[in-house]
Formats: sequence, structure tokens, C-alpha cells
Amino acid sequence: MAKFELKLPKMGESVAEATITSWLKEVGDTIEADEAVLEIATDKVDSEVPSEVDGVLIEKLFGPDDVVQVGQTIAIIETEGGDDTKAPAAETKKPEGALVEEAEELVTSAKSASETSTEDFSDSTKFYSPLVKNIAKKEGVSLQELEKLKGTGKDERVTKNDILGYLEERSSQPKSTAGVSAPAPAPSAPVAKKPSAPVSVNGGDEIIEMSRMGKMIAHHMVESVQTSAHVQSFIEVDVTNIWNWRSKNKTAFEKREGEKLTFTPIFMEAVAKAIKDFPMINIALDGDKIIKRKNINLGMAAALGNGDLIVPVIKNADRLNLVGMAKAVNDLANRARENKLKPDDIQGGTYTVTNVGTFGSIMGTPIINQPQVAILALGAIRKVPAVIETPEGDFIGIRYKMFLSHSYDHRVVNGALGGQFVQRVAQYLEAFDKNREV
Repeated sequence: MAKFELKLPKMGESVAEATITSWLKEVGDTIEADEAVLEIATDKVDSEVPSEVDGVLIEKLFGPDDVVQVGQTIAIIETEGGDDTKAPAAETKKPEGALVEEAEELVTSAKSASETSTEDFSDSTKFYSPLVKNIAKKEGVSLQELEKLKGTGKDERVTKNDILGYLEERSSQPKSTAGVSAPAPAPSAPVAKKPSAPVSVNGGDEIIEMSRMGKMIAHHMVESVQTSAHVQSFIEVDVTNIWNWRSKNKTAFEKREGEKLTFTPIFMEAVAKAIKDFPMINIALDGDKIIKRKNINLGMAAALGNGDLIVPVIKNADRLNLVGMAKAVNDLANRARENKLKPDDIQGGTYTVTNVGTFGSIMGTPIINQPQVAILALGAIRKVPAVIETPEGDFIGIRYKMFLSHSYDHRVVNGALGGQFVQRVAQYLEAFDKNREV
């Protein structure tokens, strides 16, 4: 028998830790290779950790809500033989007593990471991850301050982003005069801080607990409204050429490329072109500094089956042709529906597009996806009577039209830029070549 150390896998360049949400296997259970052993959650997405080997789970080194670093051992699996495992060859030759002793050492060393700095917050009845505790200790955040924070993690757990956001807010508040004790100033945007009015519950009412992702979305949306000065511009677009071209070519496209041709990649292509024309829409605001993004990474908001929302990102969208865009859109949309997105798939977005027309809405006023400064909503495509201008005069005809709704942050995007950008998107869509080759 040999022992295999199941480690928390690398989940992307920007992801260093994850929280264990639940174990799918118990000690003593038989596990097959590629079978999910536990579920984990990052600040962005939930996923499963599969086993790399066949064997029996003999040790779980962490429990639910524990925060684990990438590369840390989270479980020990006993396997048949030692040749096909990552366990050192010498380990299989050690006596059983030594193996047990080594396993106990592994448990002790792994758990010690989660117990770092617990003595500083031992009086708290709440769970705080080692990372949050270390940040609090380093930045001088007291237990009293920490317990007042509203967490966005599982069961309202305070996450890294929560405490960093609190520290940023605290640093922006004026300090009290030296030697004088002054109460902390009230937050400048108290909407989320106000106690909600009590809700009466009747006997037939059903109480539904918000999902972890639902809580994060709610927090993110309220934070965005409080942060950005939202302004909207609307424009109607004639997409008849696009409608007819897609109807003519979608079958051949799918047969040749093995991909469905939807309207989304065509719209994304137009948005990426417009961003290249107006690069100051592709920015982020950090305090008083404007960060002009080098890459054009388009987020595409997708509704999940349970009603939650997720925004996978098409990286370097301006470098993709229509075929590449279609493959990227379909891949991300399919993996979003199957809950198979990786943390890196939903990070790094610089501009977001949401399709409110999927459910029949002709327009909408989307909320900006922070720290971006703008978002575009695509309305439903409708067949409507319209005036057609020709050299021979104006006529009434049937056209396919839709509304584009552009929300932007008026702190850094004025009405001219916001309006010109969405107008340019409309111009690209209306100028679509109906004779374009697939």
C-alpha cells in the first residue's frame, strides 16, 4: 500500500487560495481517478477537486469553511502499490508505525496553517480565515471592527475582498485629531448600511436562504451603484443585414466549424472594434487614478439555471475573427451552464456585454461590473415597420431592429464619449456586409 497526497490544484494565475465548502467523500470511501472528492469556492467561482488516483480516502486534513492555499495537501488517499502515485518510493518500504506517524505529522503541519494568529481572535465566535486574520493583524483591525463587517462569503464569512474593501474605506476617511478620541465618521454612501425594515412572515410564506453566489452578486451590485455615477444612453439599430446573413449561413457554418452561429459573436466583434476606436471606454478607476487597459477582454453576462449570474471573459477579443469569437462564446456559455468554469475564466474583464433580449426585454439599464466603467445591454431583435430611405424616395418596409442600452460611469465617461461609443457599435452593426463570406 502507498499513500497519495491530494493537493489543492492550481486554479489560475490570480488564485492563491480556496475555501472548502463540502466533502463529497468520507474517510473509508473508495475513490476512482477523476472522481470528485470535495467542493471548493474561491471569491469568484465554485468548483470540484477530483482525485488523481484510484484508492481509499483515509485522511481529511481540513473541514468545511477552512481556507487552503494552492499546493497544500488537503487529503490522503491510500492506493494499491506505489509505482503510479506521487508518494516517495521509500515511503512504501517504511514500517506501518512510521507511516502512521508521518500521516499524523502531515495532519499537524497542515492544520497549523489554518490556526495561524488564532490567539489574536480567540474570543470571537465567528470563523475567520487565516488570511483575513493576518491582514487584520497587520493593518491593526480590532476584533470589534472585524465582527462588524458584513461578509459576502459562505454563511456571511468575511473574505479577503471584504476586509480589503473595509481598509480602503477606512483609509479614505479623515483621521481624528491627535490625542482626541472621535467617533468613526458615517460612511458616505449609507444605502447598504441602513438596517432593513423588518419583514413580517406569515404562516404560508416560504423562507429561502440566498446562495453563496447570490449573496456575492447582491453585495457586488449594491457596491457598484454606490461607487459609480450611472448614466444611460440608448440607440436603436437596424440589424436586418445581420439577420438575413445569419439565416443564410448558419447551417453551413455549423457543418464546417462544428459550432452554432448565434448573434452574440457578431455583436461582440462590433463592440471590440468600437473599443479600439474609443480606448477611454476600456479603463478602470482606482481612487483618483485612471488605468487604461492594454487588452480588450469582453465579459459576457450569463444567467445560470438557478437564477444566479456569472460573467465569463473573452480574453483579447479584438484579436479574434468571427470563427474564433463564435468558438470562444460557445465554449464559455456551455461551461457556464455546466458549472465548469475555472477562476481565470471570469477574471480580467475590461468591458461587459449583457443580453437582456434573451427573455424578450427590448432594453434595460444594466449595472456596471466593477471596476469597469461601462456595460452594454443588447435588447431583443424585433420585426417592425420602418422608414427606408432610397434615392427614389422614402418607403415603409419591414426591418429587424433592436435597442442598445449603454450604462457608463459619469465620473470618468462623459455623455459625449458614452454616446459616441454606443453610436459606433450601432454603425458597425448596420454596416455589416450582407455578402460577407462565412
